[in-house]
Amino acid sequence: MERKIETERLILRTVTVDDAEAVFQWASDPDVNTYLIYMPHKSVEETRAWLSSRDVNGKDEFDLGFVLKETGELVGMGGLFYHEDLDAWSVGYNLRKDCWGQGLVPEAMWAIIDCVAKEKGIRAVVGEFAKENTKSKRVMEKLGMVYWKDGQYKKADGSVVFESCKYIRRFDTAE
Repeated sequence: MERKIETERLILRTVTVDDAEAVFQWASDPDVNTYLIYMPHKSVEETRAWLSSRDVNGKDEFDLGFVLKETGELVGMGGLFYHEDLDAWSVGYNLRKDCWGQGLVPEAMWAIIDCVAKEKGIRAVVGEFAKENTKSKRVMEKLGMVYWKDGQYKKADGSVVFESCKYIRRFDTAE
């Protein structure tokens, strides 16, 4: 399903295989990938293959690209993913390094949360980040999330295990 949401500075839209070169800019950056579960992409072809493997029509997945209105550049992506076992939506996002610190991720994620709340309803939003990743901690705080519990996660290849914090925001059913 093609999705499009506008915020003050962003157009949030479905990412396609045609976006591979833009996605490769952050997917290949070791700094952007420091705390992500996947390893940096080594080629645009790898990014293209990953994009073609995604289920953009998933009923429990709302993952959108972040396009700067001012320049038309795709600079990141993020979304919500439903976890039935928790009856909660988890947040996930990544952003090109030169766009860090501008408040783009909270702006995008608020719009996505609002969209999912209207379409599906949200009882809770959860997120997990490596304890030393203060940037993600700040994003989650800006989304109204609070500390829930400690955890651990690892890179997909098992090379690194991160001690993590899990954050949560519960929504009143009236919201």
